[in-house]
Amino acid sequence: MAMKFGWLTLALSPTPDEDAVRIEEQIAQVCAAESLGFNDVWLTEHYFTGESVYNDALLFASALTMRTTRIRIGFAVIQMPFHHPIRLAVQLALLDNLSNGRIDVGIGKGSVYNEYEFVGHGLRSNDSRARMEEAIEVLERAWRETPFVYEGKYFNLRVPELRPRPVQQPGPPIWRSVISPASFTECGRLGIPILTARLPVERIKERWALYEAGLAEGGHDEPTRERLLAQAALWRNVYVAESDAQAEDEISKLLLRTRAHMMHVRHEYNPVDFVIDPVMLNPWTNPAVGDAEALAFVLATGSLFGSPARVREQVAALRDVGVRHLLCQTGFGDMSHEQNLLSMRRFGEQVMPAFQ
Repeated sequence: MAMKFGWLTLALSPTPDEDAVRIEEQIAQVCAAESLGFNDVWLTEHYFTGESVYNDALLFASALTMRTTRIRIGFAVIQMPFHHPIRLAVQLALLDNLSNGRIDVGIGKGSVYNEYEFVGHGLRSNDSRARMEEAIEVLERAWRETPFVYEGKYFNLRVPELRPRPVQQPGPPIWRSVISPASFTECGRLGIPILTARLPVERIKERWALYEAGLAEGGHDEPTRERLLAQAALWRNVYVAESDAQAEDEISKLLLRTRAHMMHVRHEYNPVDFVIDPVMLNPWTNPAVGDAEALAFVLATGSLFGSPARVREQVAALRDVGVRHLLCQTGFGDMSHEQNLLSMRRFGEQVMPAFQ
């Protein structure tokens, strides 16, 4: 069974003085991903702390459309409450034209950990789900309806016509990030493409089966079901070194530095009245859990690492439980450009060909 590989960026610029260089490096990494044969690139959206160094994923994507020709450009994910849905609909339609129909739109209600991102946009997260649901409806209908009239809780709109029209009709695919079993079934029923992250191998088969059952329940035809199953994407940290020991040592250091930054900014910038929903915490994101336990958890459930031979075995294990689209995060924290490219090349040249 052939697999498709995506490349995902969540790279940190450690100081404002490095931002310009890091942004250039990100563009070079995307170009490298295209030349190595990755199928798609996925941009994350975070603000104010140097994570997602470009901050504005939409504007950054427009630069990528000019520097690439084949690779699809996705968002994992757009934080919906931070965007006016009509402006977002126009920006995505323009991106779809600039890229000749290569845009994929992952959407979410915003970070569950970084309340400071909401505060920085003059919001709080308590109504983020309601805002997102309304904004999605506006986004999808604005691409389809001319004229478009909408009356809701957050938006009252009258749009003569949305221009330009997207190349992909009725608009770029809108993906959902899913975690709970019920979400897999629901997205299947609605025929929505899905992304998921830190899911252990032993859970994947049952979650994919729930998605497949949802697709059948939704009455989608065979080609649609097949396409959506092949697209369903799993996100993993990926690090390939010359030896297993070197890979484990290097990715461990990078991940622990990344976690230290993550905990520091949340402690420093989240408002004192903000409490993370305990249901959302895992050993990696829970500040009460020590580094050793957190690292063991993230290496076991969210990471592929080792020599090319070992990583091929790990990818094969995912393929064998039904994964056909793997999103590879190859950059961690303030990792150097050179180190990232070396790992990407090893993966692209010594791992990917075994699955195509």
